[in-house]
Amino acid sequence: MTTAAPAPFTAGDYEARMRRAADAAADAGLDGVLVAPGPDLVWLTGYRPVETERLTLLVLRAGHDPALVVPTLEAPDAAKSAGAPALTFHDWTDGTDPYGAAAPLLERAGRFGISDNGWALHLLGLQKRLPDSRYTALTEALPMLRAVKDQAELDRLAAAGAAADAAFEEIRKVSFAGRRESEVSGDLADLLRRFGHSQVDFTIVASGPNGANPHHEADERVIERGDMVVLDFGGLKEGYGSDTSRTVHVGEPDDEERTVHDIVREAQEAGFRAVRPGAACQDIDRAARAVIKDAGYGEYFIHRTGHGIGVTTHEPPYMVEGEEQPLVPGMCFSVEPGVYLPGRFGVRIEDIVTVTDDGGRRLNTTSREMVIVD
Repeated sequence: MTTAAPAPFTAGDYEARMRRAADAAADAGLDGVLVAPGPDLVWLTGYRPVETERLTLLVLRAGHDPALVVPTLEAPDAAKSAGAPALTFHDWTDGTDPYGAAAPLLERAGRFGISDNGWALHLLGLQKRLPDSRYTALTEALPMLRAVKDQAELDRLAAAGAAADAAFEEIRKVSFAGRRESEVSGDLADLLRRFGHSQVDFTIVASGPNGANPHHEADERVIERGDMVVLDFGGLKEGYGSDTSRTVHVGEPDDEERTVHDIVREAQEAGFRAVRPGAACQDIDRAARAVIKDAGYGEYFIHRTGHGIGVTTHEPPYMVEGEEQPLVPGMCFSVEPGVYLPGRFGVRIEDIVTVTDDGGRRLNTTSREMVIVD
């Protein structure tokens, strides 16, 4: 599977994102957004510094130029980032107070959204410098900041999904019986990299009773003939995420295994059919959960139906009861119901779905029928 690399994002793309974030903060009643190294900083500027105790902080405020507070020794690398033309740089040297460089960029009694992965060390340092300032988590203040993808982002997500699908089509050909979960997990990781992933985040291989643990980490259990095996795998390709689950069976399944698999498949289809602009996120969860509950397995569906995906494999929005955020074209998220029978087996089926103008589109297209492996 060989595809052309997408065109890189431009300085204009990053400038527009930073302006959008500053305007969204103002609309939410915030005086600005503070962004530490991590996925938000990469999405907004294209800059991916090493995360250390030295303060790096992007400051976005409506009506002000975007500013990056950066250690002097890292300023040359920051200046090479794709978003640098839109930034003003404020560097500080070792032995000086980094918060003294940041404080003049902020309202002394302002209220700011701060990226979720900002270090407590730095937040406390800002609060010491500006004791009247207030902060709220960016996911709480602006949960939809990265949720609606443009066409270039959708293309990257589709390519990542296709690569994960290609990995599944290959893994179903390998031998499962008599091999350790960790061996098959390693095969999956190798396949994701072969099909273009630069980062593998997880390769869950959960066989037999281990399948009843949704986040089981592949271990040394030897997969046996007669096992149901949950496969859940994904990572980043060209900076955007993949995440898909399929449940296979080693040899012929029994009647209940087939029944449970069919129920989960029907629930996944119901969740997908509920996707449309204006529907609430919780409607996706309700649609999938109703199928499983009506079939008598409701107590064994023990997690939300889905999560957003983009520059990270888990991000807002979340398909869960109580989330009333309406769906908007360009949102991308998983639809992944499951049934988990303790001590016996589990089944999960997952696709990444994007909201279109009149419904939804799957970014994973491999078969959702029962797959028999050797």
